[in-house]
Amino acid sequence: MKLFGTDGVRGKAGKKLSAFMAMRLAMAAGIYFRKNSITNKILVGKDTRRSGYMIENAIVSGLTAVGYDVRQIGPMPTPAIAFLTEDMRCDAGIMISASHNPYFDNGIKFFDSFGNKLGETEEAEIEKIYFDDDLIEKNQKTEFDIGRSKRIDDVIGRYIVQIKNSLPKNLTLKGLRIVLDTANGAAYKVAPTIFNELGADVIIINNEPNGSNINLNCGALHPEELGEEVRRLRADIGFAFDGDADRLVVVDEKGNPVHGDKLLGKLASFLKNKNALTNNAVCVTVMSNQALEDYLTHYGIKTYRCDVGDKNVLECLYKERINYGGEQSGHIILSDFAKTGDALVAALAVMHCLLTEKQKVSQLFNPFELYPQLQQNLKVENKIPLEDIKGYQELIQEIEAKHIRVLIRYSGTENLLRILLEGKEEKILEEKMERVVKLLKSALNE
Repeated sequence: MKLFGTDGVRGKAGKKLSAFMAMRLAMAAGIYFRKNSITNKILVGKDTRRSGYMIENAIVSGLTAVGYDVRQIGPMPTPAIAFLTEDMRCDAGIMISASHNPYFDNGIKFFDSFGNKLGETEEAEIEKIYFDDDLIEKNQKTEFDIGRSKRIDDVIGRYIVQIKNSLPKNLTLKGLRIVLDTANGAAYKVAPTIFNELGADVIIINNEPNGSNINLNCGALHPEELGEEVRRLRADIGFAFDGDADRLVVVDEKGNPVHGDKLLGKLASFLKNKNALTNNAVCVTVMSNQALEDYLTHYGIKTYRCDVGDKNVLECLYKERINYGGEQSGHIILSDFAKTGDALVAALAVMHCLLTEKQKVSQLFNPFELYPQLQQNLKVENKIPLEDIKGYQELIQEIEAKHIRVLIRYSGTENLLRILLEGKEEKILEEKMERVVKLLKSALNE
């Protein structure tokens, strides 16, 4: 597809993602959602990027132009849009965010009336409408058929109640010191409120968004400052969110980040012990370490693997009729409480485990040792098919013959090639990584 990537539409705001493109895309989406319209309302939320003002107004213009009424709720986490779309009985939801990307990027994600992210088939239909000039022109409304827009400021309470209900009511966070890094993003209001109301001693950092500091050396991608604050304040635990709060990184009491696969594994065994793991199975992506799968097998938990992307994890959960999965990058889906990766639901699941098992975070969330794994991202100018690169397939076969797991793929949202090698001997991995990088750099950046 020309517009949609692995997680909606994303690009540099004002250039690839211009106001005109956002307006036309909103028109196309409105025409698409009209087919199954019940309430004639679409919910629109955003994160804290400066370009959100431009894109939000463009989307409102596009939707009202094709007759939709719009409910604008301002900065809220992506999972809040998924929840509120269904809770407020809207025909669809739209989130304006580029997630963990720098502030100068932005993106648009669509949700159906049940709060589910659209699949590739639905996105392809919207894209087809986007490029159909006659259909766009035909569906523009006049007079009293033009839609209206209304800004709503009090829906944050609904989402807070939903999140708090994911923690058993007999548990309290009283007596625990917790540091939160909201990445100057969409969770800067809601996250502190939730943890305060549950009784924790809360310290908040990076919660003063100015439009350009979202994800800037902070949050889930940069938990270093959080680790320092946890150590300095002798806190029990730290939580870092990304810009739209669908990704979580946990920092232990020593200030060290917990590896995503270890977090996924421990929560899985905890859920099983609580008889809360549907069909005793978990879905993770191809990026997860083999040691995680071996750990889960030891506990009698079946592992499903899918392509990278929380949308793919969610599809796997539906297909296999299970309720838990995630990515090592921090997207954790507990589908009993959220329709997508929700960092706040995941954080309270961590607290549930911590309160129940009464161990230090550094002990509790270190349940197995990872196999050596090297990852590297290459900036690329051309995303040519890897199999067309001379010598590529021969090199991969040679590496796999050494019992090394190889995963090489293009990013769906950035001009990057992601390389992962995993095996039991790190020295061999380093040698093979050097050869892979040399070959691909030469072929892709000519």
